[in-house]
Amino acid sequence: MNLHKPVRIGTFTTRGNLFLAPVAGYSDAAYRSVCIDAGCDLAFTEMVSSEALTRDSARTEALLGRAENETEYAVQLFGANPDVMARAAELTARRWSPALIDVNCGCPVPKITRNGAGSALMKEPGRIRDIVRAMTAAVSTPVTVKIRLGWDDDSVNYLDAAAAAVEGGAAAVTLHARTRAQGYSGKADRAAFARLAASVPVPVFASGDLHSPADAIDILSGPAGEARVAGVMFARGAMGDPFIFTRTVAAMEGLPEPEILGPMRLKAARAHFALSLGFYDRHVACVEFRKQACAYLRGAPHGAELRARAVSCATPDDYEAFFGAWEAAISGATGNSSA
Repeated sequence: MNLHKPVRIGTFTTRGNLFLAPVAGYSDAAYRSVCIDAGCDLAFTEMVSSEALTRDSARTEALLGRAENETEYAVQLFGANPDVMARAAELTARRWSPALIDVNCGCPVPKITRNGAGSALMKEPGRIRDIVRAMTAAVSTPVTVKIRLGWDDDSVNYLDAAAAAVEGGAAAVTLHARTRAQGYSGKADRAAFARLAASVPVPVFASGDLHSPADAIDILSGPAGEARVAGVMFARGAMGDPFIFTRTVAAMEGLPEPEILGPMRLKAARAHFALSLGFYDRHVACVEFRKQACAYLRGAPHGAELRARAVSCATPDDYEAFFGAWEAAISGATGNSSA
């Protein structure tokens, strides 16, 4: 059975069912571009503030730029006010023409939740419904939502939240199968994916603890006789490893999993940095890429030394020297790694 297949989301049909999640500070246009080249079927922007967007924030608008190879992408908005979310959705649809507009109901960060947005919305399923209803009335672009299991272990209500979203007009639901209280710790509850898929009439996508092709296949295959999710969303599992899409596509299509060697990671990192220089001010690009460089170095020979070098890079010349040191480490590798 070929698990890699398109998904119909409202009026939009994806190329396949492997997605890059919206991850603040990581899933910018440059990295989305690298992931698209590696086999990602649809990439989501970092979460964008509806309030800031409607106030013409230049920094916020920068989050919505897309790479040349992003013929389609999804924009994720956050906020708690249905009217503001609707205005932000209309502005986004008119100016950037995304394939989907997603509502963030899952971010656990206090600076987001204290304003009633992100996973704080899990405490108010009715507000989720109202937000989605206002947005779907404002745009023809399919509106989707990303939720968590609930606020904490005493309020696991993802089925209610998903039902409210669908009632409001959501065309798909993504579940990060942890509570807000868990943050990114502990294990995602994979059994919740099938329960959600069986409870709503729209596609369900799985997020949380996806770090390998085997994870994706396990979730998409699903237990015999149970409802199956339509796709998976890689988040932390894709950071520094765009080739997780390459490997997963091969595994899902029954092909041998390609071996991703050090030079390929280095080539991807170089391309990623070059794209970053095109999207950002040079200083910003150099500072922002430090964490990306460190993510790429997982498992690299002399990784600890290279990470120490990466976090001090401040100019393109610094990065050129860093990439040269990385290349030398690969060439001289003996099979041992200090990563």
